[in-house]
Amino acid sequence: MKTLFRIACLLTALGSASAQPQKQPMKTLIVCFSATGTTARVAERLAATTGGELFRILPATPYTAADLDWTDRNSRSSREMNDPQSRPALANRPVETSGYAVVYLGFPVWWDSAPTIVNTFLETHDLGGKRIIPFATSGGSGIRKACDRLKAAYPHLRWEEGRLLNRPSDRELEAWTQQHR
Repeated sequence: MKTLFRIACLLTALGSASAQPQKQPMKTLIVCFSATGTTARVAERLAATTGGELFRILPATPYTAADLDWTDRNSRSSREMNDPQSRPALANRPVETSGYAVVYLGFPVWWDSAPTIVNTFLETHDLGGKRIIPFATSGGSGIRKACDRLKAAYPHLRWEEGRLLNRPSDRELEAWTQQHR
């Protein structure tokens, strides 16, 4: 009888434990804007390393080589970067961010800043309470000023230390992302 009672208690305990809602792990989102594909390639590798989902910021009007000519003061990128109010339109619909705890935000560094289309993304998505980790690619600039400008423009967001990821090895990506898990 005691044995039967113990088995019944054990089954009841197991049944109530399985009835408890299982805590779902929060997901990682990799967001990137890439005009030439360089930042996108890093973002793809970052998504593979973290198991995160990739979302590309796509401009409604794609950038041409002439648009990206930083030596031409009248090029599209030069005009956008010289206009603090510039918010290029997005081609894609907003991504649902509620299930994500960590957002890696990637972009090329333009004029020591994130391209203004990144501002469009930040202003059209609810990233409150999420850990935002910037990463960038650049032909010659660092990421610090770009990150400082993003933090100043969006102080309500939870920014973490950013990193320049020009041609990172798999080992470097793994080590860096481990710091953010």
